[in-house]
Amino acid sequence: MRVRFTPSARRELLEAVDFIRRDSPAAADGVLVRSLEGLARLRDFPESGRVVPEFPDAPYREVIVDPYRFFYRVGDDAVWIIAVWHERQLPESPEA
Repeated sequence: MRVRFTPSARRELLEAVDFIRRDSPAAADGVLVRSLEGLARLRDFPESGRVVPEFPDAPYREVIVDPYRFFYRVGDDAVWIIAVWHERQLPESPEA
C-alpha cells in the first residue's frame, strides 16, 4: 500500500520543516527524515496508528513523530495523510 499526502497535509509538513530550517537546517532535515521513516510502516501496517483520542468516532487514525501528529485515513489503494499538527495545536476535526 502506498503512503500519500493530500496537498494540504504536504503543505503543512513542508511549512513546518521550513520554519525549523530558519534556525537549524540539520534539525529540519532530521524532522523530515524521521517523519517519513515513521510513516513508512503504514505501507505494511496501515491500521497500526492509534485512533485519534479527540475524535474516536471519526474515520481517522494518527501516527506521532514527536512533536508532530500525522492524521490519516486508509483508502482502497493508499494510506492518505490528511493533516499534520504540531503537538501544541488545539484540536479541531481533521478534514480530508
